[in-house]
Amino acid sequence: MPTHTSSIPTELRIIPRDQHPISRRGISPNALRVLYRLHEAGHRACLVGGAVRDLLAGLAPKDFDVATDATPEEVRHLFRNCRLIGRRFRLAHVVFGREIIEVATFRANIDDGSGDRQVHDDGRLLRDNVYGSIEDDAVRRDFTANALYYDIADFSVRDYVGGFEDVTHRVMRLIGDPETRYREDPVRMLRAIRLAGKLGFDIAEDTAAPLPGLAPLLSEAAPARLFEECLKMFLSGHAVASFEGLERHGLLAALFPETAAALASNRSGALRRMLVEGLRGTDRRVAMDEPVSPAFLFAVLLWPAYCRSLMALQAQGLHTVEAERRAADRVTLHQLSTIALPRRFSLPMQEIWLMQARFSQRQRKRVVRTLSHPRFRAAFDFLVLRRAASPAHEDDIAFWQEAQGDPDMAIAHQADPGISDGADGEVPRKRRRRRRRHAAGE
Repeated sequence: MPTHTSSIPTELRIIPRDQHPISRRGISPNALRVLYRLHEAGHRACLVGGAVRDLLAGLAPKDFDVATDATPEEVRHLFRNCRLIGRRFRLAHVVFGREIIEVATFRANIDDGSGDRQVHDDGRLLRDNVYGSIEDDAVRRDFTANALYYDIADFSVRDYVGGFEDVTHRVMRLIGDPETRYREDPVRMLRAIRLAGKLGFDIAEDTAAPLPGLAPLLSEAAPARLFEECLKMFLSGHAVASFEGLERHGLLAALFPETAAALASNRSGALRRMLVEGLRGTDRRVAMDEPVSPAFLFAVLLWPAYCRSLMALQAQGLHTVEAERRAADRVTLHQLSTIALPRRFSLPMQEIWLMQARFSQRQRKRVVRTLSHPRFRAAFDFLVLRRAASPAHEDDIAFWQEAQGDPDMAIAHQADPGISDGADGEVPRKRRRRRRRHAAGE
């Protein structure tokens, strides 16, 4: 039975080489090798999807995907360094060291009775391996901006669904009926937010309108897949834009229900300021090519939920330490029903939260123990981040900043703020002995 995309009208527009900015200099040499070999073997070969979109938008693509009329088996025959993957979507991966060029066969939009196309009763696409023409392939893609083809035969861009104009006007638009396409794959809602944030595009009105009403469909998506999508949204350099998009289009509560509830009840807006500042810092680190940690990211995203849960438990009369542990466990457990956060990230996330209480403890043994904790650096960075919510943390930040260089001096300054290192800048003899003992591990 034909799907809704089979009836989408197409009108081919060919943009010749002198009317678009894509140059082979911006394309991976390995992708060019794949394109040329397919073309020389008599197959249609096009660069497709995000690479074409990004090149047109003036960005440098990270991945280069190829679409062709060659079947996966024919692709494997042409490339010794090729492996076939996938059952839901059969693909060929041509491997060049660390770079993989993904090659997909043009797919059709009909069920030919072979069982190679299966759709769930709720509209989700379960299997899609019916091959077709380039026109068929274009209309089955998700967004018009992703349905553009750079043809290696004449270096033109081929547009069947208006994607070239949408990229020019910086608009994300779904192909076909938006509600049906979202029901096919609910994660497309997150892709719309992510791509709009990444590219600085607006989401077309008809594409955005169904988002709030269909947000509950995300509960049907695999939690592991939602985790991967979150990493793409928040660890690719456009975390703030993605978060604001989730808020604006009613998807935040479906993805982070307890965080959304905590932000809604926080009238001062302090929790949101801190969360956004944390995401802004993540974006800066990505821009500077510095490492970013999923554990720290989720500590930021779920901190409002942790604070809300902690306050509720303390109101029930629980001791602070017990309330902190229960709040951390509760928030983590509830979030796991939506997003499959692996333990290698959830445990450090909880440690970052639980260490925040230690920063108010300044006895010497506790200070030394805190400084030696493997999560100290991340927890201290989190404390610094909390300053965006409240200036009350300034004293703690100043103490622990000094303690990292000289714990004894920080403790001495706390006991007597007027104490100095001596008139000549020398540390008094008694304090120098204490420092040597500390360095020796006493």
